[in-house]
This record gives sequence, structure tokens and C-alpha cells, in this order.
Amino acid sequence: MNKTETVTSYLRPIDRDGLLEFGNKGCSNPDGYGTNKVHTVCEGQYRTLSYVGDHAPVVVDEPLHLFGQNTAPAPGEIVLSALGGCLAVGITAVATYRNVKLSKLELWIEGDISNTAAWGAGGADRKPEQMGFQKIRVKIAVEGDASRKELDEIVQHANYFSPVANSMRNPIPMTIGLVD
Repeated sequence: MNKTETVTSYLRPIDRDGLLEFGNKGCSNPDGYGTNKVHTVCEGQYRTLSYVGDHAPVVVDEPLHLFGQNTAPAPGEIVLSALGGCLAVGITAVATYRNVKLSKLELWIEGDISNTAAWGAGGADRKPEQMGFQKIRVKIAVEGDASRKELDEIVQHANYFSPVANSMRNPIPMTIGLVD
């Protein structure tokens, strides 16, 4: 955007009062948490349908070179999509909290992923920390009624508090087992 242009259109805002109420709830119970639930069903080959609430299923597949049908994004791409969505939510929330109206918000996300172990099906002998995403790069285009410095502070703040980004940065205890 040219500095002499006047922004006449902003992104749809969120409910600031509701956001502040949600923040106060977090302050009164900082150790509280919610639970996300997903039910994933494999159709065959690598194509799966993940059911989340009342929404249409999220379809996941693998590309042809990884023996999938290439009918949908791969699991790693879905993970990066979740990261992009979470960062966008956080940027929107922080901007709203700071009374900054956004007119543009776009994210480009790349991740270098290692699967040389071939999912443990005859590939290289690898340790868990040697597999999965090894590097992730996020570039963000954000515009609004604030300076570039203020917008960068909003982005950095949102990154620091992003639940998905922190899930990717920090080890998470995980249990996996068969249904009883």
C-alpha cells in the first residue's frame, strides 16, 4: 500500500468486549484449559477424514510420490495450516486488544520435514528428534492503522503466546494405545 493511500476497508473485527472477558477468565484461572477432540477415519491408502464437531471433515492424503492419491493436503501441510491459522487468530486478537484495525493479514509458511525413516516402515534408523519438522519459516504481511513497528510487535507478541506455535516448540506428553 502506498503511504499516501487512505485505507477504507478493514478486516471483519472480532468482539473486543468478548475478548476482554475471555482474557479476564484466563487471569482468574491461569491453569485452566480446554480440550480439542478429533475423530479420524482412514478410507484406504493414506486418505483420512477427520471429524471435528459439526464441521465438514478435514481430508488428509499424501502426494503421489509418497504413495497417496494426492486428493488433499498432506498431514504436515495440515500442521502448517494449523500454525498459520493460530498465528492469524493471535495477531487478530492482539491487534483488537490494542485497538489496532487490520486491513490485511496474510501468512506464508514453509517447513522442512524429515521422513527418511519412511514412517518406521523400512527407512533409515532415526530418533524421534531427527524426524518431523526440522525448520519452519513464517513470513507475514500485515497492514492496519498502526506503524510497521507496532504491527511487528503485535506479530511477535502473538507468536510468543500462540498455542499451536508453542505446541510445536515444546515437547508434549503423548499417550497412544489401542481402544479398549
